[in-house]
Order: sequence, then structure tokens, then C-alpha cells
Amino acid sequence: MALRILASVILLVSIIFMPFWVSIVLALAGMIYFAVFWEAAVLFLLSDLLFGVKEAKFSGLIFISFVAAAMVLIMVEIVKKRLKFYS
Repeated sequence: MALRILASVILLVSIIFMPFWVSIVLALAGMIYFAVFWEAAVLFLLSDLLFGVKEAKFSGLIFISFVAAAMVLIMVEIVKKRLKFYS
């Protein structure tokens, strides 16, 4: 439990202070390592609330990284359930 909290705090610090790609790598690692790492999606929602702007490519959607993180989290969980060696 302490490791999960530490990972969430590290991800929060990376979202606030580090480049975006570092946060993506850390969130993906957390999604793979922990069971249902919803903290990543919530922290990307925080990122969108702090730094998000409307994107014309996505019909004015502001919460792009949140939606992407939620979709990736769902896909990773589906893949983890189908893997034989993942406990």
C-alpha cells in the first residue's frame, strides 16, 4: 500500500514539474505494475485542469489526456486479465 501511495505522489510531482512524456511513461508503468491504477487517470484529469487547452483536432475537447489515460487503463486491465502469467 505504501508503494502505491509513493507511486501516486511521484506521478503527481512528474505531472506538475516534469515534461509530459515522463508522466506518460510513469503512468503506464503504474498501470502495468499495480492492479487498477485509477490514480493515473485522476492525475491526468488534474493535468488537464491545470494545463489543458481546447484542441481543434478533437472538437474542442479539453480533457484529452484524461480520456486517453482512462482508455489505456481499461485496455491494460483487459490485457492483464487475459495474460496467463500475470497474477
